[in-house]
Amino acid sequence: MHIGPFKFFEKKSLSSPTDAEIEIFTGIAGAYGVSLSTALTVPAVQSAIRLICEAAASLEIRVERQTDGVWSEDKAHQVARILADQPNDYSSTYELIRDLIATALTVDRGGLAFVNRVGDQVREIVRYEPGHYTVDYSADGRQEPTFRINNTPIPSSDIIHLRGPFSRCALSLAADAIGAAKYMEKHAANLFKNAARPGGVLESPKAIGDEGVKRMLSGWKSAQEGADNAGKTPILWDGTKFVPMTLNSTDSQFLENRKYQTLEVCRAFRVPPSMIYELDRATWSNGEQQGKEFLTYSLEPWLLGLEGSMRRALFGANERSEYRIRFDRDDLTRADLTARATAINSLISAKVLNPNEGRSWIDLGPYDGGDEFQNPHINTEAKPNAAK
Repeated sequence: MHIGPFKFFEKKSLSSPTDAEIEIFTGIAGAYGVSLSTALTVPAVQSAIRLICEAAASLEIRVERQTDGVWSEDKAHQVARILADQPNDYSSTYELIRDLIATALTVDRGGLAFVNRVGDQVREIVRYEPGHYTVDYSADGRQEPTFRINNTPIPSSDIIHLRGPFSRCALSLAADAIGAAKYMEKHAANLFKNAARPGGVLESPKAIGDEGVKRMLSGWKSAQEGADNAGKTPILWDGTKFVPMTLNSTDSQFLENRKYQTLEVCRAFRVPPSMIYELDRATWSNGEQQGKEFLTYSLEPWLLGLEGSMRRALFGANERSEYRIRFDRDDLTRADLTARATAINSLISAKVLNPNEGRSWIDLGPYDGGDEFQNPHINTEAKPNAAK
């Protein structure tokens, strides 16, 4: 507290910002006034965001080197060692990827991480919260960004930056749909709070005056209102009647309206409804197909964007033609063991894979002679006879 000659000035902290302060710093607010913290309390929104960012973060991340036109994993590179262990002293690679994509989904300026170098060697990767950085674009239409972290200019070559299309995040673009879902949740909460039934009116055949109305309402509320009094038999007096209010078409389809808003959230984040447990139309057959569509249409664009941004920031200009960052999508396309074994066997027989490559798909080590491409089912070479 600073004391001036006539006024008291209170110093406030932003370590626990209010919804209004979050809106100022992130720009998240639709016609319904939904802030970031409020939007994340909608289960469908939270589930869609977690589905995308946690699925991406669960994939194995590799550093690959191109030799004679063939890409192979290079575990000895400094960047590979950092990503395999931890990008800094206090977080894991899983947390780095998860939080970068989650921020890009929820904040217009996108997710950002700083690449700390000593000389030309990468030493750590540090993700920053949105309130600590700004991203500005050139005014000549080239969309060339400049970055500042804690008001310090940072070269773009040291920045991993990921953001959504249209220069807006999915959460911001869907603010109105999310707001409608949130207000439906509040309506449902209020409905159950008041004994989960519609209201009604008390009709009296004669005038009872202002005092009579007050006493009647007080008695009715104490005897009938609230969940604890649900189901009790009302006792009316002097010919008074209770007339329940009828539901209009919107109220009678309240559950359908809530389901529709869940589908709107799925459209905004481009995730299959069944993957956030909206299972009305899910079957065994279309569930597998929706899983493939999730990888192709929902997850793949974020993976490609992050691979490109990390490649630009983690490798120097002379290394980019030789090295790349690659997420292993194979973990998301694995079928059951029988189907997987059949697929690997077919690819080996067609000489698309050699046996050692097929073994690597199921996390088994190579064996001598397993690098040869041959069909084991039609190999007619005579085998040495042990009896000779």
